[in-house]
Amino acid sequence: MPINDAGGRRLLGRLREHMAGGGTPQDRLDRTVRLIAEDLRADVCSCYVMRAGEVLELFATQGLSQDAVHRTRLRVGEGLVGAIAARARPLNVSYAWEHPSFVYRPETGEEMYASLMGVPMLRGGQVIGVLAVQNRARRVYSDLEVETLETVAMVLAEMLAGTGLVSFDELAPVTGNAVLPLRMEGLCLNAGAVLGTAVYHRPTVHIEKLICENPDTELERLRTALQAMRRSLDDMIRSHVDLAGDQQEILEAYRMFADDAGWVARISDAIRSGLTAEAAVRKVDDDMKVRLAQASDPYIRERLHDLEDLANRLLLHLTGQGQTAANRPMPEDAILVCRSLGPAELMDYPRGTVRGVLMEEGTPTMHAVIVARAMDIPVLGRLPGLYTRIAPLDAVALDADNAQVFVRPSDDVRDTFTASLTARQARRAAYLAERDLPFVTGDGEPVTVMMNAGLLMDMAHLEGTGAMGVGLYRTELPFMTRPSLPDVPTQTLLYQKILEQAGGKPVVFRTLDVGSDKILPYWSNDAEDNPAMGWRSIRITLDRPAVLRSQVRALVRASAGHDLRVMFPMVADVDEFDAARRLVDAELSRAAGRGQSLPETVCVGTMLEVPALLFQFDEVLRRVDFVSLGSNDLLQFLFAADRGNPRVSGRYDTLSMPVLRLLRRVLEQCQAAETPVTVCGEMAGRPLEAMALVGLGYRALSMSAPGVGPVKQMLRSMDSQAVGAYVRRLLETPGGSPRTALRAYARDHGIKV
Repeated sequence: MPINDAGGRRLLGRLREHMAGGGTPQDRLDRTVRLIAEDLRADVCSCYVMRAGEVLELFATQGLSQDAVHRTRLRVGEGLVGAIAARARPLNVSYAWEHPSFVYRPETGEEMYASLMGVPMLRGGQVIGVLAVQNRARRVYSDLEVETLETVAMVLAEMLAGTGLVSFDELAPVTGNAVLPLRMEGLCLNAGAVLGTAVYHRPTVHIEKLICENPDTELERLRTALQAMRRSLDDMIRSHVDLAGDQQEILEAYRMFADDAGWVARISDAIRSGLTAEAAVRKVDDDMKVRLAQASDPYIRERLHDLEDLANRLLLHLTGQGQTAANRPMPEDAILVCRSLGPAELMDYPRGTVRGVLMEEGTPTMHAVIVARAMDIPVLGRLPGLYTRIAPLDAVALDADNAQVFVRPSDDVRDTFTASLTARQARRAAYLAERDLPFVTGDGEPVTVMMNAGLLMDMAHLEGTGAMGVGLYRTELPFMTRPSLPDVPTQTLLYQKILEQAGGKPVVFRTLDVGSDKILPYWSNDAEDNPAMGWRSIRITLDRPAVLRSQVRALVRASAGHDLRVMFPMVADVDEFDAARRLVDAELSRAAGRGQSLPETVCVGTMLEVPALLFQFDEVLRRVDFVSLGSNDLLQFLFAADRGNPRVSGRYDTLSMPVLRLLRRVLEQCQAAETPVTVCGEMAGRPLEAMALVGLGYRALSMSAPGVGPVKQMLRSMDSQAVGAYVRRLLETPGGSPRTALRAYARDHGIKV
């Protein structure tokens, strides 16, 4: 071998001729591996195919013993072939026997071969096999040779999947019984519950022609399809001008991917190597899926969904196939079933036609989920094997609130679920009826109840819930949905819109809280062993003070004539607060010196999330105007238990004695210093926990919008003095978690928790 570009195209041309030949599927596969070995001047060419149970079976070989065909099997990760499948990356070794992953299988007769090059056979971003060549002589294969084998593997994968060479019904893993009821657990990406009918979002596009005859013709087809796709995206964005600014920016950032020169260049290069435009798009898409899915940067992994959406759209324009369910008749109660979803794909569906979404992948910050949140569509993700477990038109009961879905539910489950939905609707109606009533306890004690927000679209919930303000506005989310760092004018406009939509209600802005699992795409992000406790939040913005100053400058400008409330996240030391406060004072002085309008009042506070701050709390309270107790992170660090790890996230009760005693101590210190304190987090939005907080003496809570109605209903049904006395008695009682006792008290006293 060596091989050049012309040799690679010649090989693809010969493959096309062999694919058109007759014979049994096994005959055609045998001829194919002989052809590859001959053209690449390899002593061996072998094709391994993935079988059920993640086992690779030798399906055809030229050079190894024919007795090994359909006999030699390797687990994924076993041997060099298994390592290629596990990593989904090529392997190029000059002497295979010295490689630590080498496993000798005597039935193959491979002891005489030294060098090996193998590549994964990918389809839909999944490894469906391995194609490998071997030579007797020790040698390192060139990059061009590796790329050629990757292209051939892509063609072979399509042959296996689309032309009957192998029956994938026999190879696919079998999970459960296709007709029995099934319950699956996933990750709640957007809350809600709905009963509906399963609809496959997108069928698989079958590419009829893989190898091109004239690259120039295929390049022209690509250019035409790209132009048509870009026009359709522009039309879609224009048709949704009524969307909130955040959603518009998501769609515009998505549209920018369609102009990505690197993406188009990779497709063009694949065409020049001998593929049709459709096959080139598929090859680049499969390569991107594998590489981005293995990236350590969460933002990069999430952009995979946008790129896959674009590739599917481009294939649609090239083939006319692969239209989503949005372009086909579908039931009125559709629940989409998909591997992943791009934001534009979700927007393609007429409003009101999609009741819910089930995804094999998905993260809370992916663009499609943010759009779904604004459209109030429940989304459940992290459901592997969906397509093997759910058939089109299956009945589906989606309970995203509890991170579960029932497929083909039994009559009992359906009846129970329907009753639950009816009760949920009744509760929503009750919450709506009480929306304009004051937030007071049954004995007349006022409690400030505010909501959390992170995008402009969230502000619509302020009026819908009747919340008294925004106790936490997460400013980092708009930063994460943009392709570059927003400048001061852009931030100023955004914060002005937020204050306008608040309608005079207070808004507490938390400064940029990035790092850990919240990554900005335009910053370099070095991998950390423990990012939750690493370089994040206030640590980043103090190390990059220009970023914090620009944000504070925008907040000062936007708050002209309004009250400005700003707080800093993840403060672990008094000096950190002092440094951040000095930046705020500097920006206020700068604005005053330039004759700019200033906020009516300025209040600067801190999040209490790091336990170390508790041991400096008296000093902190002398400096701050208010405290926001971030229960999520504070309890995570208090118990040294990662709340994102299901093995430990539920291990320690938020209503345990240590937590309640800590909260009582914080409240007593704040009251002694006459400093307002708000509990902000999941704990504040759960009625039973909120009852305990009010019993401890807290009078300000901030929670996600869905929690406002239930908490208000609980408050109006409780006697704060009686609950307070009961909680004080519990705190003096030795034992474990008082949750059971609190729930029993609520039941006995008619408190709606």
